[in-house]
Amino acid sequence: MNETASHPEADFETWRKQRLAALAAPDGWLNIIGRWPLENGTVSVGSAPGNDIVLPTGPASVGTLTQDDTGLVFRPADGGEEQRLALSKSAPPRFSSGHLLLEVTTLNGENALRVRDTTPLEVERLPHLTAFPYDPSWRIVARWERLDAPHSVEIDTSRNIRTEVEATHRAVFERDGQRYELLATHGTPERPQFVFRDATARTGETYPAARFLFGEEVTADTIVLDFNHAVSPPCAFTDFAVCPLPPPGNMLPMRVEAGEHAPPAH
Repeated sequence: MNETASHPEADFETWRKQRLAALAAPDGWLNIIGRWPLENGTVSVGSAPGNDIVLPTGPASVGTLTQDDTGLVFRPADGGEEQRLALSKSAPPRFSSGHLLLEVTTLNGENALRVRDTTPLEVERLPHLTAFPYDPSWRIVARWERLDAPHSVEIDTSRNIRTEVEATHRAVFERDGQRYELLATHGTPERPQFVFRDATARTGETYPAARFLFGEEVTADTIVLDFNHAVSPPCAFTDFAVCPLPPPGNMLPMRVEAGEHAPPAH
């Protein structure tokens, strides 16, 4: 069963503009300048050569990060108040220094410092994103099925760092008389995230590793899968992102001619 929005093409063009704006935002994926693993101990951060973590831009000295078994503390070089960072997978702690936005990410219990340069990007540096024409038939109301019991799924990533996630639901739908299902491996109950790959990846039309799709209009029994809103993952835009790859069941044999094309090489 398919459901068409009231003004699908206009809404789609608005969504595409919002998509590019989000990528170029201060906390987007186009401005990351580096990612450095952290271990217990104290490291100095800044652009001066003598720092433990040498940034390609920004202040000569940003400050120090101290990690121990209880967490992390950031002490700014300007003598400002130190900050104890509360670690979180869903919302990494952030702090600023000049035009830099720094955050500590956690994967498999290991932390890393990721740094963004929030200087606005010039228009010519923005990627030229293209997409398949909007196709209302790819806006699908799927069955939202709870698994008999939550189970752990081992997920590989773009950096060959395997991690485990807990899956509780799958989306089941029909297309051209065939039954398909996608396992939700990330996201939130209100916005489940599906990591999938389809036959367009083999031809280079879409990003080869995967695309991301976020469920919409979730109820107890149904979920909207609008493949027109399928996007390339962060690792398509930066080498400093760690992206999940699809679980085996999310590799669709068909061509999903909807959503974002593979972006120009970063």
